[in-house]
Amino acid sequence: MTTLSLITGASRGLGRNTALAIARAGGDVILTYQSREAEARAAVAEIERLGRKAVALQLDAGKVSTFPGFVEQLKTALQETWQRERFDHLVNNAGHGEMAPLAEMSEAAFDGLVNVHFKGVFFLTQKLLPLLSDGGRIVNLSSGLTRVSAEGWSAYAAVKGAVEVLGVYMAKELGGRGIAVNTVAPGAIETDFLGGAVRDTPAFNAHFASMTALGRVGVADDIGPMIASLLSEANRWVNAQRIEVSGGQGI
Repeated sequence: MTTLSLITGASRGLGRNTALAIARAGGDVILTYQSREAEARAAVAEIERLGRKAVALQLDAGKVSTFPGFVEQLKTALQETWQRERFDHLVNNAGHGEMAPLAEMSEAAFDGLVNVHFKGVFFLTQKLLPLLSDGGRIVNLSSGLTRVSAEGWSAYAAVKGAVEVLGVYMAKELGGRGIAVNTVAPGAIETDFLGGAVRDTPAFNAHFASMTALGRVGVADDIGPMIASLLSEANRWVNAQRIEVSGGQGI
């Protein structure tokens, strides 16, 4: 049976790249988007041109109250598009950046980070567990900033650190169902993240490139195929791990 992966925040950036990498490897994809419906539909069309099936569903990963409604939409999509009741892989990718020194971080911005990157990951996974196949895979996205510090990222990195701990506990609790759970931690990447800061600000780009053993910052194509490979049977024995994909950043 063709594998089916659900990727949150997949209308652009790493999520979109991961969706396309999975499709190129022969898998079908369910993408979620918060507000960029046109971009999500374009990603679906590109996946279909690769000969795979895909649907796009709206989801605000920071609003737990909307999750039951999303689950019902997902059940409908599973039945109508795939004639099945479960999917195989969950990639908790949706996220955003908030950069501010400790003394200047607002409570609202802090809460936004927690709601999307930690609380949302926890409770969306909880709600989706009945629909996730036994023997499936979960990948949570973290950051190289949990290992190497950079000024202004204390709240973001702390929340991602919580996700890394959560992944270990998920692996332990879901192991009885044969579900492997891993965390992927990208380094600095040229995407729209934080308004495209790494991609579009030469000084910022050069700073992170100078910290990286391979002499450049990453691009989406460095991350998506890696996540796709982690979901494959070739990596079935990889579990409860934090895997940094940063080109050797900060070593």
